[in-house]
Amino acid sequence: MENQNPFANWKQKTALFFGSQAITLFGSSLVLYAIIWYITLTTGSGVMTTMIIICSFVPQFAISFFSGVWADKYNRKMLIILADGGIALATLALIVYMLAGNDSIPALLFIAAVRSVGAGIQTPAVNAIIPQIVPPEKLIKVNGINGSLQSIVNLATPAVAGAILIAGEIYNIMMIDVVTAAIGIGILLLIPIAKHKRAQENVQTSYFADLKEGFKYSFNHPFFKPLFIVYAFFTILCVPASFLNILMVTQVFGENYLYLTLNEMSFFIGMLIGGLVIGTWGGFKNRVKTILVGLAAFGVLTCGFGLTQTLWVYLILMSLVGLMMPFVNSPTMSLIQEKADSDKQGRVFSVLQMIMTALMPLAMLFFGPLADIIPVQQIVVYCGILIVILAVVVLFNKKFYQQGVFEVKKEAGNSETQL
Repeated sequence: MENQNPFANWKQKTALFFGSQAITLFGSSLVLYAIIWYITLTTGSGVMTTMIIICSFVPQFAISFFSGVWADKYNRKMLIILADGGIALATLALIVYMLAGNDSIPALLFIAAVRSVGAGIQTPAVNAIIPQIVPPEKLIKVNGINGSLQSIVNLATPAVAGAILIAGEIYNIMMIDVVTAAIGIGILLLIPIAKHKRAQENVQTSYFADLKEGFKYSFNHPFFKPLFIVYAFFTILCVPASFLNILMVTQVFGENYLYLTLNEMSFFIGMLIGGLVIGTWGGFKNRVKTILVGLAAFGVLTCGFGLTQTLWVYLILMSLVGLMMPFVNSPTMSLIQEKADSDKQGRVFSVLQMIMTALMPLAMLFFGPLADIIPVQQIVVYCGILIVILAVVVLFNKKFYQQGVFEVKKEAGNSETQL
């Protein structure tokens, strides 16, 4: 077998790969907004908003017990294709169901759950495949640029979703998702992405042995364990600002698709700018320092938009909150890609996914019903204060903080087979 450089023409591969994922993300985001907005405006209930989050994250959590092992054991490119294809087929089935005259909230919750399973399979594979095609020293900038690309897509989708929901039916959005999935899969099939070493060798180990090894590696790692603890607290505390802001907008400023659209667009404009900043600058030399700046600023800014009663001030603060997200997410992804062994990255990312998908719905089970009792603004302010405290606490953990400096990881046996 001829040895090949896995980073040959990496810029071209990366551009095509991120392009294919951006196209499928556009369709998926349209459907997500359509479901959330439709149910929120139809019911106006914090409990129903919680149900959407549960259906969107609990299945993703459950499948994460399998998807990380699959991403480390099998062809990651094919896992992404199968996940995208499965989501598209499920969406097509919903279109047929709705065209038959059935238009019910339970059906939308069910399809949200099915799509969550597909996302749970796809996400660890996507995150683990990036270091196969991107040189280690470029990961932080590439993750920042990818974040900006996703923000451009997410910036466009609220406007498109709002326009379609105002002018037409929700199943029109579903059909766009099917088409974008087909285009994204077609592009991905053309990209020569290497099989990672473990998939190439077709290692025969039991599923439970692989799962146990992944958990042991993740939670015994001197850096990943505290990183996951920080991420877990942030996941819980950012739920009101990230998910209940829709309910907050309707409570404070009025029930209007335009306000919901502006709310989402302002957030993703901020994320777009933040991703470009990280993609150009690369963050501080110490990745943890970049995360802490993002956490502290996120907390302060969420307090700000929780206190305001003026729409334009709220939108500015929301865009600044969005700007801080790449300061947290891009370094976190890069640190895992840099520090995790290549044959274990899928499982490490699945652990991160489990943390997020388990804690978000649990937090919503608390914050959602609470929002029917006390104003969302108060909840947002209290959580913002706690996020600032979290950043301060982490700053004083010197052992963890010092491990944030980038080091190129040396691994043997890096030759891989092109598909």
